[in-house]
Amino acid sequence: MKPENFEEKVVWWSILGTYGFYVIGGLYILAPVIAWVLLGVLIKRLILQTDETLPEDRITISDSHWVWVASMVVMELALIVGHYDYDIGMGSLIKSSIGWAKGWALLAVFPLLGCLKIRISLLARAACHVGMQTLLVFPFFVAAYLGHLPDTPYVSPLQAVGGPGPEFFAVNLYEIDPSNGMVRWRLFTPWAPALGFVANIYFFLALEEPDKRWRWTGITACVLMCLVSSSRLALLALPAVWLLKTLLSNLSRPAVLISLGFIATVAGIFSTAIFEAIENFSAAFSGARADSSRVRAALGRIAQYRWQTEAPIWGHGIVERGPHMVEYMPIGSHHTWYGLLFVKGLVGFVALAVPLLWTFGLLLFRAQKSRIAALGLAMVMIILFYTFGENLEILAYLFWPGLITLGLAFNQAEIPDAKQTENPTPISG
Repeated sequence: MKPENFEEKVVWWSILGTYGFYVIGGLYILAPVIAWVLLGVLIKRLILQTDETLPEDRITISDSHWVWVASMVVMELALIVGHYDYDIGMGSLIKSSIGWAKGWALLAVFPLLGCLKIRISLLARAACHVGMQTLLVFPFFVAAYLGHLPDTPYVSPLQAVGGPGPEFFAVNLYEIDPSNGMVRWRLFTPWAPALGFVANIYFFLALEEPDKRWRWTGITACVLMCLVSSSRLALLALPAVWLLKTLLSNLSRPAVLISLGFIATVAGIFSTAIFEAIENFSAAFSGARADSSRVRAALGRIAQYRWQTEAPIWGHGIVERGPHMVEYMPIGSHHTWYGLLFVKGLVGFVALAVPLLWTFGLLLFRAQKSRIAALGLAMVMIILFYTFGENLEILAYLFWPGLITLGLAFNQAEIPDAKQTENPTPISG
């Protein structure tokens, strides 16, 4: 597997260099740089494109790409109006707009990069390479814990460029969960649950790898990352998305429809027992880390109340620290929707809901005939899962390969035999 053009070289070496960039504290900086540089390449090629350009070299931007672009522009508009409403000041607006360019804007820019000549097979192999590196370096992280080395040896001086916090530039060897005293690892991410998020993205990319050795290396590493992160959402999302992807991408098959009808009938008969089981699972899920669940719930209640009573349309414009009862964490953190309501109001909420629902519906329809669309459907479902446990814009610099996959799915999902031609090795799910 070798990159065949400039954009593939950038993507390939950026993913393969994950741990290297992490050690120097450069991951948070890397993603916005490659996003905006490659966007410049895309715009240049689009401008130079003529009627004589060969069909295989033409740049095509679909309606779905524009939906994401328009929605993320609305995010910036909400940011501006929120600053104006609360008279926050030009300095804060400039800083927040830079943050938008490194966060929300990436949710539109990276899918646009799917209009370039980037192969799914390259993303899959790169994800497996990160998996192999993880399996090789993880024993050293374990040894650091067993050897009682400092959990955070240093914070990179690159923190000077600015970011959400020092954890985005810190090298962390392990962490101790204060709620139960158990060890967990975050590896190259700012906190442990974020590792589970990335592992879910890379897991479904690894499934597309035709080489069995590479595929199982990637799958094994992703499962390991979910386990060592001790993230409840990661362990729930991975099998749930796999099952949903398998079902939803085969709805056109009579056997699947008959099976779903049978399941629905049985579920109706045992509905009471099923609802009780769901309630018990939800209670056990929250009780597994009760302190974390309590803080998350309180942050959500505060965000919802202040949104409704103070800034329902455009939001507050900026993030605010919460009170002592939520350990001074930012209001609306750990939940994309509450965070949007507080900072960008109903406008921001709709600006994310519309492209996500659009993408889900489009790829659900196309997944019946296209393997790439089915993979994109898995990516959007993972993102939807994590809107309830993370703030998407802060972690966009980590899960950007999944966003490029969405962009590829938008343009390539209509290939008639995509399920057969994109990956010659059939993989369940």
